[in-house]
Amino acid sequence: MDRSAATTMVSQGGTRHLEFNQFNRLGFITHGIFTRAGGFSTAPFDALNVGLSTGDSRDTVLKNRELISSTLGGGTPVYLNQIHSDTVLVLKKDDAGNVPPTTGDTFADAVVTDIPDLALVIQVADCQAVILVDPVRRVVANIHSGWKGSISNIIARSIDAMEETFGSTPGDILAGIGPSLGPCCAEFINYRTEIPEHLWRYRDGRDHFDFWRISHDQLEDRGVKSGNIVRAGTCTRCSSDTYFSYRREKVTGRFASVVKII
Repeated sequence: MDRSAATTMVSQGGTRHLEFNQFNRLGFITHGIFTRAGGFSTAPFDALNVGLSTGDSRDTVLKNRELISSTLGGGTPVYLNQIHSDTVLVLKKDDAGNVPPTTGDTFADAVVTDIPDLALVIQVADCQAVILVDPVRRVVANIHSGWKGSISNIIARSIDAMEETFGSTPGDILAGIGPSLGPCCAEFINYRTEIPEHLWRYRDGRDHFDFWRISHDQLEDRGVKSGNIVRAGTCTRCSSDTYFSYRREKVTGRFASVVKII
């Protein structure tokens, strides 16, 4: 799919964020994958860092988080304590009184909900943020899928949660794969001990892996239609002036991927 026709970069309130056009046509969600522009943090976290565990000032990070929230119209932000697990947090309307704290005390790497006005946030700096939207059941998910998440197939686990809890049909789901480490830069010289053999087919001759394609295939294997999958197609290491990249900078911030039912 032509990325120029599939995504839009939006400047708002001093920030810039990427939107998937297929989500915008639905009318019942708001979302954005934010660049590092427009926040309050100073180098090396400049400027819109949302990561509390990066070494940045806590007060500054909370100001950055509030800026993102206000840019997308407020609501209750849901931050996770991301640990590269395959744990999926499910928040149902019946559980509306049990939303985790906005600072992220819940250990999980994906979150699924049907509750309006909950802004599901994933923090990344090379890992993939994958947003799923079921327009029929009006359910959304936000997934943190780094290389460990790819190995455990947290994408499939998230779709399982959508199907089992909310009755979603995978063929109805729309998916957006955010900016992340591209096949140009995803080098794993120790892949034989780190990555299972069934994923070696995604490796090129330089020990680089195409995790974008892995996620695309995992979505398809779980029943998501290929035409419903959009990749941002931007490598964060190659675009560290726009997005935070741990591979390039080591000490750096985290950018936010957000989706909210309105």
